[in-house]
Amino acid sequence: MQYVISILGILVVLFLAWLASSNRKEIKFIPIITMIIIQILLSLLLLNTEFGLIIIKGIAAVFNKLLEYASEGITFVFGGIANEGEAPFFLTVLLPIVFISALIGILQHLKILPFLMKGIGLLLSKVNGMGKLESYNAVASLMVGQSEVFITLKKQLGLLSNQRLYTLCASAMSTVSMSIVGAYMTMLEPKYIVTALVLNLFGGFIIATIINPYKVDPSEDILEIQAEKQSFFEMLGEYILDGFKVAIIVGAMLIGFIALMAGFNHVFELLFNVSFQTILGYLFAPIAFIMGIPFSEAVSAGSIMATKLLTNEFVAMLDLSGGNYHFSERTMGILSVFLVSFANFSSIGIIVGAVKSLNEKQGNAVARFGLKLLYGATLVSILSGIIVSFVL
Repeated sequence: MQYVISILGILVVLFLAWLASSNRKEIKFIPIITMIIIQILLSLLLLNTEFGLIIIKGIAAVFNKLLEYASEGITFVFGGIANEGEAPFFLTVLLPIVFISALIGILQHLKILPFLMKGIGLLLSKVNGMGKLESYNAVASLMVGQSEVFITLKKQLGLLSNQRLYTLCASAMSTVSMSIVGAYMTMLEPKYIVTALVLNLFGGFIIATIINPYKVDPSEDILEIQAEKQSFFEMLGEYILDGFKVAIIVGAMLIGFIALMAGFNHVFELLFNVSFQTILGYLFAPIAFIMGIPFSEAVSAGSIMATKLLTNEFVAMLDLSGGNYHFSERTMGILSVFLVSFANFSSIGIIVGAVKSLNEKQGNAVARFGLKLLYGATLVSILSGIIVSFVL
C-alpha cells in the first residue's frame, strides 16, 4: 500500500506542475522519467546501502569537524556568556555559518568551486535536457547560495529570456546553501539532509521542465562565469562579514516568526479552542498523506510543513526537533527531506532583491512570477519527500 500511495503522490505532483505549465506541448517526458528513476536510485544508495552509509558518515564527519573549528572562534569571542551546560541556539547553530562562509570564499577564490560547479553542471546537462547555464546554476546555488549565485552570472542576466530566468530562480529556491548545511545538521539527521540536497537538485529540473518548458538554442547556451577581482584578504573579509550577516538575519527572522507563531497560536486557542498551527495542519494533511505519511500523523506533519512555507525552514526544523511530536522514523525522514529547501515566502523577496540589484528589469520580471516560483519550489520539496518514502 505504501508504494501505491507513493506512486499516486508522484503522479499528483506531476499533474499539479502540468496544471501550471506555460507550454504543455513542449514538455519533454523522457528526461523527467529518467531523473525520477535517478532520484529513486540515489535515495536507495544513500539511505539503504553500506556504501551510502559510509558517504553520509564521511560528509557528517567533515561538517562536525568544521563546527568544532568554528566553536574555537565562537568560544574566544563569546565564552562565558552561556551558563555551564547550556548551548544557546545563536552560538552553536548560527554563528558557525561565519566560518563555513569563509571556507566557501577560499574555495571560490582558489577556483576550486568554479571548476566543480562547471564540471558537475556539464554532466547534469546531459541528463536533464536543459542548457549548460541552467545546470551550472543549480549546482552553484547549492554551493554558494541562492542570492550569491546571480553575481557569478551578472554579465548574462540581461540577455536571458523570462523562461530561462524562471528556471535559474527555481533552482536557487529549491536548493540550500552549503554554508548553512552544518546548521541543519545540528537539528536533523545528516543522512536526510544529504539525501535532500541531491534529490532537490534533480527535482528542480523535473518541475521546471513541466512548468516552464522551452528549447535552448545551442548558439545561445553560453556559460560565462563572472568572478570579482579581489585580493585574498579582501575576499576573506567579505565572506566572513557575509556569513555574519546571514547568521544575524536568520536569528532576527527566528525571533520574529517564532514570536508571531506563538501569538497566533494563543489568539486562536482563545477564540476557537484550537491553535493556528493545528488549523494549518488540517489544511496540509492531504499533502502529507500523499507524501507517504500515515493519517494518524498527517495533521501534525502538515502543521510543520505549513510553518516552513509561511516562515522558513529553521523555524520548522526547530519545531520538528524540539516539539512534543511522536513521529515514526519514516515520517521523521520524509519531513526532514521536505524541510531542506528555501521554498518559503521570504525567499521570493530575497531572490527578487538579488536579481534586481544586478539588473532592475530582470528583477521586476522575477517579481511578476514570484508566486509561481514558490509554487514550483514547493512541489520540488513534496516530490523529494515522496521519493524518500519509497525507500524508508
